[in-house]
Amino acid sequence: MPNMDTPKRATVYFDADVHRALRLRAAALDRSISDMVNDAVKAALADDAEDLAAFPERKKEKSLSFETFVQGLRRRGRL
Repeated sequence: MPNMDTPKRATVYFDADVHRALRLRAAALDRSISDMVNDAVKAALADDAEDLAAFPERKKEKSLSFETFVQGLRRRGRL
């Protein structure tokens, strides 16, 4: 089994403005772009893990369609 602690290389393409902002932010924080991207991806994966963990807890909740929800907002004067 390969060592999972060994960094892996990937090519990622950013919009020019996003890349410039990322470079400037990395320089301001004295960090590498790779470290910043790794942290952002880990945060996104952690959010996904939290969402997946919530599915069993919420499985028994009543399902509500988007249309019904919006109609309820209108009835209550929220829209």
